[in-house]
Amino acid sequence: MMKRLSIQHLCRWVCISVLLAFSPLAGAQPANDNPAEEPDTLILSDTLNYDDIKKESTFTGNVVMTRGQMTLNSDTLIMREDDEGFQYGTATANNGERVFIRQENPEKFEVIEARGLRAEYNGKTEEIEMIGQAVITKYVCGKRLDNIRGERVIYNQASSTYNASGGPNSAAAGGRVRSLATPGAKAEAAAAECQQNQSR
Repeated sequence: MMKRLSIQHLCRWVCISVLLAFSPLAGAQPANDNPAEEPDTLILSDTLNYDDIKKESTFTGNVVMTRGQMTLNSDTLIMREDDEGFQYGTATANNGERVFIRQENPEKFEVIEARGLRAEYNGKTEEIEMIGQAVITKYVCGKRLDNIRGERVIYNQASSTYNASGGPNSAAAGGRVRSLATPGAKAEAAAAECQQNQSR
């Protein structure tokens, strides 16, 4: 059965979908985890189509998703869940704009920002893939450190690793991959600076 909900019904949907919602912060959780520890998910959009049979939700129109320290902005967001409980999502933008994802890690003073014409999340592998004009940037204490550009850039949350490929729709010149990596010592120094300022 296909249901179409307007923004007026969205608050009720969010309350129902908190445990099922797509998020780059969390894949399927072990059965003995305490659900109370999971952050709430808030999704704002102009419309929502929910397919109960497919367990698939399609949000359209100025989509803003917030979950814990992560935010996502797109024009369309499609979410689904498999039989094992893993979540998958695809976000797209219109008119040449790019999907934007911002992930904060306050404990390490880190921020990951990702942009692309399309974003795909695989909850089973804990990977975020930005496709088309893809750029992923890592900041520590407000300082830009790592920056990866390509046609496709994959960020693995579990291992904090990147995988990039070039192509005609690369964000780097000549359709190539451009990678700027900062030594770990600089990241540690930036984090230590923030820690020191916070202690004052």
